[in-house]
Amino acid sequence: MKTFEDYYNRLLKMKPNVYIGDEKVDRSDPRLRGGMNIIHQTFDRAHDEKFADLCVATSHLTGEKINRFTHIHQNKEDLLKKQLMTRVLCHRVGGCIQRCMGIDSLNALSVITYECDQALGTKYYVNFKKYMKYFQENDLVASCAQTDTKGDRLKRPHQQEDPDQYLRVIETKEDGIVVRGCKISITNTPYADELIAVPTRFMGPEDKDYAVAFALPGDWDGVKLLTRPAWFQKSKHGLDAPGLLLGDAETFIIFDDVFVPNERVFLNGHSDPRQTPYAGFLALMFAHYHRHSYTGCKPAMSEVLASTAALVAEYNGIEKTSHVRDKLSHLIGTAELVFAAGEASAYHSEIAPSGTCIPDEILTNAGRRLAGEEIYNEYKVVADLAGGLCATLPLEGSFFSEEVGELAMKYLKRNPKVKPENIYRCMRGIENMIVSDLAGLMQVAGLHGGGSPQMETIAMMGRYDVEKLKDISKYLFGIRKTLPRYERPTVTPRKMLEKFRKVLEMKK
Repeated sequence: MKTFEDYYNRLLKMKPNVYIGDEKVDRSDPRLRGGMNIIHQTFDRAHDEKFADLCVATSHLTGEKINRFTHIHQNKEDLLKKQLMTRVLCHRVGGCIQRCMGIDSLNALSVITYECDQALGTKYYVNFKKYMKYFQENDLVASCAQTDTKGDRLKRPHQQEDPDQYLRVIETKEDGIVVRGCKISITNTPYADELIAVPTRFMGPEDKDYAVAFALPGDWDGVKLLTRPAWFQKSKHGLDAPGLLLGDAETFIIFDDVFVPNERVFLNGHSDPRQTPYAGFLALMFAHYHRHSYTGCKPAMSEVLASTAALVAEYNGIEKTSHVRDKLSHLIGTAELVFAAGEASAYHSEIAPSGTCIPDEILTNAGRRLAGEEIYNEYKVVADLAGGLCATLPLEGSFFSEEVGELAMKYLKRNPKVKPENIYRCMRGIENMIVSDLAGLMQVAGLHGGGSPQMETIAMMGRYDVEKLKDISKYLFGIRKTLPRYERPTVTPRKMLEKFRKVLEMKK
C-alpha cells in the first residue's frame, strides 16, 4: 500500500493537461488541493490501525494486503465493509470521498470482461487481470468516465448529427484503437492517476463504434481535462477547520483522437460488432456498483447534515423544541433506511462466474433513489434551523477588525452558554456547507450523482415483476381464486447474466 505522499509525488510528475478557464495548469495548482485533501483520507486511514479492518483488504490476485479502494469484491463481507468504509470516511470529509467511482468501474469490468471472453473468445479479462495487478500494486486513484455529452437526447449514438457526441472508436489498429469524444460531469479527474472509460447506455447494432471501454493515465497524449474546481474559502485569521480544507473538481474529459494500446482495451465493438451488446450491460453494471457505494456515502451526508442541524439548534437555543426533534428524526431516518437498503443488497448478493460479488439490484436502486429524492429536503432542514444568517453572515474580516470586531461578536451571540467564536465557526461552516459554490455542486450531485431518481426507477422497474405483484390484489378482490406464495423477486447476478445471454442468443 502507498502513502498520500507517494500519490501526490506521482501527480506532480504528470504532464500539464488541466484547463481551468483559459489557464493550462499542472497538478500543483492550489485550486485542486481541496480535492486531494479528500483523497488524503483514503490513504491515511488505510495505514491507521483503528480503520484498517475497513480500509485494508487482501487481493484475490496476489494475496497481498491492499487498499480496499483497489479491491474486487469477493464476498458479502467485502460489500458490507466497502459500504461501511465509505460511510465512515465520508464523515471525515463532510461529503463524497471521491475514490469510489474508480473501483466501482473496475468491479463492473471484472464481471463483463469475463463474460465477453467466455462467449466470444476475446482476451479482455486477461487484459483486466494484468491491469488490476498494476492498479493494486501502485495503489492508484481512478476516475470513471461514463457520462457522454449525448447531443440530441431523442437520438441514438449513430443517429447524432455530430457523431462525436458519444465517445467512439474511429480506428482499430494492430496495436490498439483510436478514440474520439468527450465525457462530462466527471468528479476527481485532474487528481486521478487513471481514467476508466465505460459506455453510458445500451447500444444497438448500428452503434458498434460506441461500444468501447479502456483505461488510460490521466495525462495521456490527446487527453484534455476542462476542469471546474470548487473549494471552501480559507480563513485568513487562524480559524481553519478540517472541513474548510476540502474541495472538488468536475471535468469535461476530451479524448482528442487518443491512441489506446491493446493491453488497456476492455471492449471494442468497432473491430467486432458481436461485442456491442456488452456495452449496455457494462454501463448498467457500473451504475449498479456505484449506486451501492452511494448507500454508504449518502447516509454519511445525511448524518453530517443532521449533526449540523443539531448543533445549530443548540447554538440558537431551540434544541429542545418538538419541531427540531421531528426534523432531526427525518434526517436520521433517511440515513438509516438508505444504509439498510445497501446492507440488505449486500446480504442478497451472489457471486458472478468471474468470482466477483454483485449486490442485489432492486435494493441498491431503492436505497439510492430515496437518497436522491430527499437531498434537497435535508438541506432545507439545516437552512430552516440555522436561519437566514448562514447566507447573510458578514465577511470574516469584520469579526477580527480592531474597529468593529468586538461589536460583530457581541451581536452574533445567541445561546449564552456558547462562546460567540464558536457560534461564528458554526455559522461560517454552515455557510460553506449549504450556501457556497461547492455546496450547490454537492446538492446537485446528491440528486444526479450515480444516476438521478428517474434512472433508479427505470432500473428497478426493469427487474421487478409487476404482473406477479398484481396477483395479490386479484386474490384479495376475488378476481382469482388462489394466491401462490409471493415474495419480492431477488435479482441475482446469475439471473441477470442468464437473461443477458438469452438476449444475445436471440440476436444471433
